[in-house]
Amino acid sequence: MMIGSLLFRLGFIVMWIIVFLLLLALFTLPQWWVGRVLKRHSEDREDFPGTGGELAQHLIKAQGLEGVIVEEADPARGIGDHYDPTDKVVRLTPDKLDGRSLTAIVVAAHEVGHAIQDHNKETTFNARIQAARFASVAERIAPVAFWISPLLAAVNPAASRVSLIVAVLSVLASTLVHLITLPVEWDASFGKALPILEKGEYLNDEDMKGARQILLAAALTYVAGSLASLLNVWRWLRYLRR
Repeated sequence: MMIGSLLFRLGFIVMWIIVFLLLLALFTLPQWWVGRVLKRHSEDREDFPGTGGELAQHLIKAQGLEGVIVEEADPARGIGDHYDPTDKVVRLTPDKLDGRSLTAIVVAAHEVGHAIQDHNKETTFNARIQAARFASVAERIAPVAFWISPLLAAVNPAASRVSLIVAVLSVLASTLVHLITLPVEWDASFGKALPILEKGEYLNDEDMKGARQILLAAALTYVAGSLASLLNVWRWLRYLRR
């Protein structure tokens, strides 16, 4: 009987270890693969006629994106490659802005893809902007709601639960942004950047294979954050059911 109980407990522990390792893989492998792909193609190429920044400027002009400019992003401040729809700016880190690597060229095309989405006033892109603004406000509310919830529990349990629900909804807003971001990123890579690179014949056939990997990496940048956000919401929803 004791042996059976011990085996059951051992099996239970092994199961949770496996679940933990699977979750760890889900959260870390996508980001690890993205970094690996970008680094693999990050060496400067003498055969490329221009930098990532120069290509971005060329594409902006070719696509008729009036008012859009290219600036340097500051990775020291945690600002990476992105398109800012408020200021109409494609920002690239120094290695992409001044680099002549395949990564620099393709990432520049991806970010210009976002500028095209903005120029076309595409629904998913605009939805992401609105959701991000709402989530920014919600992120300020969530810590306060989580903090006052246990304080209210001693005075008014119902109010404490409402406060917790508000906090969870605030976290859910962040999850919504992540979920909307995925199709937006995918379209910037494969709906915008890839056709532009193919039709313009900016790269040879061999480089296009690498470009597809880089574009996939750019599209999957937010996957780990999305999974973590979903897990966080699921955890709090389980707590509310109690």
